[in-house]
Amino acid sequence: MQEKEIIQKWLSGFSKEQLAKIYKRQYNQEIKIIRSSVRNRHSRKTYNKQRGSK
Repeated sequence: MQEKEIIQKWLSGFSKEQLAKIYKRQYNQEIKIIRSSVRNRHSRKTYNKQRGSK
């Protein structure tokens, strides 16, 4: 979420706690996506943990 989006949601009535939960949820989803694809630093190939394919 960009700063502009946060301000718009805050002005529309979201509380700081609600905004923090939304931001944390989106951040954690991005981290899960990053961790789901592991890069082998030696071969420079990306391996997907979920499918086990290259």
